[in-house]
Amino acid sequence: QEQLVESGGGLVQAGGSLRLSCAASGRTFSNYAMGWFRQAQGKEREFVSAISRDGSITYYTDSVKGRFTISRDNAKNTVYLQMNSLKPEDTGVYYCAASKIYTSRDSRWYDYWGQGTQVTVSS
Repeated sequence: QEQLVESGGGLVQAGGSLRLSCAASGRTFSNYAMGWFRQAQGKEREFVSAISRDGSITYYTDSVKGRFTISRDNAKNTVYLQMNSLKPEDTGVYYCAASKIYTSRDSRWYDYWGQGTQVTVSS
């Protein structure tokens, strides 16, 4: 079983950058595809990005392409989300998640979730 802990959120001005980290506690981190999702207040949770077990495949939602980069370090059991050129509409709670099966945009394929980290982008 994986326990996931996100960090790196905060308050930033529009145009700024943040780097989110998600540390996994299990010993089988490299067996999981990883994803980042976010939820704005009053809205449903939405897919942001995903990465395959070996990092060779990545997916992004259209609104973050060219601005966000997902990566992972299997030796450190950590997945990252580098967020540049942040916009107010990027504001929300960001969750990382682990999937045993698929590198997916669909949250239903993810088995473990972190508690989330708040990202607030001011205009």
